[in-house]
Amino acid sequence: MQIALCVFLLLFGLVTLLGFVASRWRKGDLTLLHEWGLGGRRFGSVIVWFLLGGDLYTAYTFIAVPALMFGAGATGFFAVPYTIMVYPLMFAVFPRLWSVAHAKGYVTAADFVRGRFGSPMLALAIAATGILATMPYIALQLIGIQVVLAAMGIRGEWPLIIAFIVLAAYTYTSGLRAPAMIAVVKDLLVYITIAAAVIVIPEQLGGYGKIFASLAPSRLLLGPATTANLGAQSAYATLALGSALALLLYPHAITGVLSSAHREVIRRNAAVLPAYSIALGLIALLGLMALAAGVQNNPAHAEGFKMFGANYAVPALFLQSFPSWFVGVAFAAIAIGALVPAAIMSIACANLFTRNIYREYLRPDCTAEQESRMAKLVSILVKLGALIFVIGLPAQYAIEFQLLGGILIIQTLPSVLIGLYTRWLHPRALLAGWAAGIASGIAMWASLSFAKTTYTVVFFGTAIPCYAALLSLLMNLTVSVALSFAFNAFAGRRTDETVATDYR
Repeated sequence: MQIALCVFLLLFGLVTLLGFVASRWRKGDLTLLHEWGLGGRRFGSVIVWFLLGGDLYTAYTFIAVPALMFGAGATGFFAVPYTIMVYPLMFAVFPRLWSVAHAKGYVTAADFVRGRFGSPMLALAIAATGILATMPYIALQLIGIQVVLAAMGIRGEWPLIIAFIVLAAYTYTSGLRAPAMIAVVKDLLVYITIAAAVIVIPEQLGGYGKIFASLAPSRLLLGPATTANLGAQSAYATLALGSALALLLYPHAITGVLSSAHREVIRRNAAVLPAYSIALGLIALLGLMALAAGVQNNPAHAEGFKMFGANYAVPALFLQSFPSWFVGVAFAAIAIGALVPAAIMSIACANLFTRNIYREYLRPDCTAEQESRMAKLVSILVKLGALIFVIGLPAQYAIEFQLLGGILIIQTLPSVLIGLYTRWLHPRALLAGWAAGIASGIAMWASLSFAKTTYTVVFFGTAIPCYAALLSLLMNLTVSVALSFAFNAFAGRRTDETVATDYR
């Protein structure tokens, strides 16, 4: 295990060095928010591919997707079709957001909403939602680091505190350039680890045929739907659709998109990013391999499973299957895979707070340098909040809170995505719809004891389990559309600082 730890620390030290060196890469004036928080909007196709890949496919994905397959079976595979559905949406819609943000100097989605609908309150709601939805997500990146450190025998809070200090330091210094540079190393390590895992581990277990044959059919197939209950089929489909609609609305995803040098960079990446979905499918199979390998029955892993539950399945599998030096490589891939999205997420939250709360309400006369300095400080506070979140709550409870993220962030869809095509929806109606969606989503989540996000509705005598985020979005849209008819009929003219040519 000492060899694994040495390899891990060597690679971790390398990316830390890259994080600080990144401040001199594509040098710009980091006292300007768009330079610090968006990399100067100058990243080309290759860098954006690594950045978005490192942004959307996190350490928690590397841990949680196979953990769900390990614990729940085929349902966990919903993550693969949902990431496939994301990219046509990215190709069709997000070049418009890039264009209008470039034309008007927008840094966040809330900036766009403020300009499009002329409503400071609606922009504040979008900004607050983005921050609240992202905070637990950052915490879970730290949990990813915590899991692999525990697997190497390092427990306690001090390793996470060190990781927090390192992450905070190079994010403050280099801004978005740091995760963009580190993402290249992270992705290379991830692909090396996956390639080794899908070749070596099946060979050790007798091949894929033997792996699948050793598992119960209920692990490999969704339960059948009936006329009385659509069951797992409906839950699977709605989880995939709702997650696809929510993913690119997260602030860190939008930050990655807006860092592109041109709108065609976004289209090219939408065409090639599905390569990550192939990798994700292979990662998901690790959960089934862990089951077939019987890692849960190995006494050496008993403490890890007691602490982290199914999230320990992949580390246990790697410890059981690889030599120590490669375990260090694999665990470094997971930990570095946590640093990249955590950095981008904290930068995205800092951008939202600075542009849409600090400058809008607290310091409207701030200079560009003061704005950038505030963003840097907030990025540290966001990471500190995530660290406190992880230390103060057991891992299993922190993971449950993350389930709320999709329910929250999807409520921004009418204002952001639909707003890119029409301003017919009235800002007051959008604000009311947002509130209705948030309230109904949280109510459904609470009724499920904060442990699940699939809520069962009964329609014409048929029980339909459905992702609560999708149901709450329907409530949001219903209220927004209904009230827009009323407000548009009686309210006065609204301002819109954008014009049609801004979207091209």
